[in-house]
Amino acid sequence: IEMECRVLSVQSHVVRGYVGNKSATFPLQVLGFEVDSINSVQFSNHTGYAHWKGQVLTADELNVLYEGIKLNNVNHYDYVLTGYTRDTSFLETVVDIVQELKRLNPKLVYVCDPVMGDQGSMYVPENILPVYRDKVVAVADILTPNQFEADCYVNVMDLLHQMGPDMVVLTSTDLISPHGGQFLVALGSQKMVRPDGTTSTQKIRMEMPKVDAVFVGTGDLFAAMLLAWTHHHPKDLKAACEKTVSVLHHVIKRTITYANKMAGPGKRPSPAQLELRMVQSKKDIEYPAIVVEAIVL
Repeated sequence: IEMECRVLSVQSHVVRGYVGNKSATFPLQVLGFEVDSINSVQFSNHTGYAHWKGQVLTADELNVLYEGIKLNNVNHYDYVLTGYTRDTSFLETVVDIVQELKRLNPKLVYVCDPVMGDQGSMYVPENILPVYRDKVVAVADILTPNQFEADCYVNVMDLLHQMGPDMVVLTSTDLISPHGGQFLVALGSQKMVRPDGTTSTQKIRMEMPKVDAVFVGTGDLFAAMLLAWTHHHPKDLKAACEKTVSVLHHVIKRTITYANKMAGPGKRPSPAQLELRMVQSKKDIEYPAIVVEAIVL
């Protein structure tokens, strides 16, 4: 019998477009994962549009959903994936659920994308920071912060390793690329235990060409693909990151090509035109042609 690999994904949901669970579920399913989704919010569309409507799940409602899963004894997971959260009590409840699931399956891997802010400004309340720092990081196994969320680069990766996670990938940094300002630099670090019990750390650096447009849902796709490709390459951070970033490259390239075509010459595409071309990228998600090489530091 083929063993199934099951992910509990607690993220936002949109009716139209791709963000949160909508960005993560389809790609993970394409790569063979069973995905159980809890929608932390249900919105008509992402908040980059002129209008949006919807509901927010409370910590109590999250608990009720988890209780239902638990009562039926189907709360066995291999992975937990979480993204954007604004509410401290909701995040603390997520931590409680992760701890319980880890007791049931000590091999469970928690992939956390700590969405807090970018380019110097926060888009979550400041009182959520201590929850991430003191509670979430300790139970996370894979962490994917951006520059603003982690700060201080390589030293921070070592510090975060000490706090809990075995793998840290800084998804976007202010490091200057030797290729110029049109490139985005990402850094990765994986702590591994050798057979004799000692630990070693593998660090990588990647450079990706920037695209002049605002995409929503790419961070959620990145975290989901890192989960998938580290599952397939558990001891090879370089290969996992190359495949993850290459998937993103293909999806973004297809999206911007389509968006520019729809917008017409000389016009900036709208948020609706810039929704990720996810379904159209199915083959690239399954078999990504490697377009970015990771350098081992």
